[in-house]
Amino acid sequence: MTHVPPVVDSPGDLIALKGKFPHFFKALHSKGPVRIVAMGSSSTAGRADVVSYPARLEMYLRWQYQERFPDLRIDVLNRGKGGEEAPEELKRFKADIFGEKPSLVIWQVGTNAVFHNYKISEVAKAIGDGLEQLSGHDFDVMLIDPQYTTAMLLDDKADASEQMVSLIAAAADNKVSLFRRWALMRHWHVHNNVALADMIDPTDPDKLHQNDWSTMEVSKALCSAINKVFVAMA
Repeated sequence: MTHVPPVVDSPGDLIALKGKFPHFFKALHSKGPVRIVAMGSSSTAGRADVVSYPARLEMYLRWQYQERFPDLRIDVLNRGKGGEEAPEELKRFKADIFGEKPSLVIWQVGTNAVFHNYKISEVAKAIGDGLEQLSGHDFDVMLIDPQYTTAMLLDDKADASEQMVSLIAAAADNKVSLFRRWALMRHWHVHNNVALADMIDPTDPDKLHQNDWSTMEVSKALCSAINKVFVAMA
């Protein structure tokens, strides 16, 4: 029997991005390629049996804007590295972000802080330091918070997960945009009745990583959120 994927929605209030992307949208109207850097850990890097969100986002953005900007190339550079967290990722900013001259930086952060039992306050400080380093450049910045999966909801992780999500929201505040992956996936689980097992990669014994379907849906929602900012700025 063919497996039928769950049916979900992505409410506007959950995926809305508060910030604007003047550098990204200026690049869309330029002649050169539009470059986005996706910084993060394994949620960004992807898995052997899962198409990564940067690859999907690149495809969806190209489809979204191909009619309006038919000659424009949009590239999403995947700079995810499994197992890393904000303190380690800061060391890669120079080569993996600044050296690429992007118009938009998407920083997925916070998951490994919980999963590997980092000191949450130290990670929060590193995120703040990272946002400070990313400010004042010719690119826009967006944060993505952790995934809502079984490993992040275990008895010894649940409180730390909620704390990490809150700290990331506080770090973003009104300074940068925040894509609320945690809230979106929780909505699918609680309101769309999607089992956690249906959002997790079945080859992952840790039950931490998203499967191909949930990664696809998150990527679609992220593209939609970016486009809504574009429409509002047009």
